[in-house]
Amino acid sequence: MVPTPQRRPGKSSSPLGWLLRQRGNWLPPVLGIGGFLVLWQVLFNLGILKLPGPISLFTEERTRSLILDPFFDNGGLDKGLFWQTLASLGRVAQGYLLAAAIGISVGITVGLKQSINRAFDPLFQFLRMVAPLAWVPIALVVFQQNQPAAIFVIFITAVWPILINTAEGVRQIPQDYRNVALVLQMSSRRFFTKVLIPSALPYIFTGLRISIGLAWLAIIAAEIVMPGTVGIGFFIWDAYQQNYVGEIVLGVIWIGAIGLILDRLMLWIQKRMSSGQ
Repeated sequence: MVPTPQRRPGKSSSPLGWLLRQRGNWLPPVLGIGGFLVLWQVLFNLGILKLPGPISLFTEERTRSLILDPFFDNGGLDKGLFWQTLASLGRVAQGYLLAAAIGISVGITVGLKQSINRAFDPLFQFLRMVAPLAWVPIALVVFQQNQPAAIFVIFITAVWPILINTAEGVRQIPQDYRNVALVLQMSSRRFFTKVLIPSALPYIFTGLRISIGLAWLAIIAAEIVMPGTVGIGFFIWDAYQQNYVGEIVLGVIWIGAIGLILDRLMLWIQKRMSSGQ
């Protein structure tokens, strides 16, 4: 008679058991965020903090309806948070992808050619110091329309971390790798795919992660100063003009949550690509 395999004690296969085993990963952030929210609510109740507390986001009718129904669309600019966020993310995607394509390609060229780096590095450092809001009036003058102007502001804000980190990653390729490539007489294409990209990939993704956050910040700033544009930035500015403080707080929390999701998504892509090499 074949003995029945015994389940190890304490190793529950249920979702609750798995959750308990993973508590070291999720419990600290839950306690940290929970403690922050409790402190925020206490300061509001004591009158020390004027911003509405977290509980008021669910007790106020306007903010509660925005949370429970983010998909409403009454036409024009009167849209739910889902559509406002979707419009902003669409602009971010266009500007960010353009920044990634140009930043990586120019960064590789600058990293490989010291003469080009010496010629253009001062210009790159100069331009990256310009704040996103400073580009908004220039973009409006050049493009005359809100949509392309917003995409340009995202691009010009996000391109520099990608470019600079990519160039640094290429410069940090060990000389031994270059020597082996010369000995094996690797073609430029094979050197690019087998040596350059794998070696510089951590630096490239560092730039991409920094830039996705900057791109999200840039679109918020651009939409605030571009009236009549559907987006989460305009949502906050419109709430401020109408003195809906609860909606402003909700919008800020929403922006932070979307930014965190974008950062974690980029980290997940980085891990998948690194493990696939």
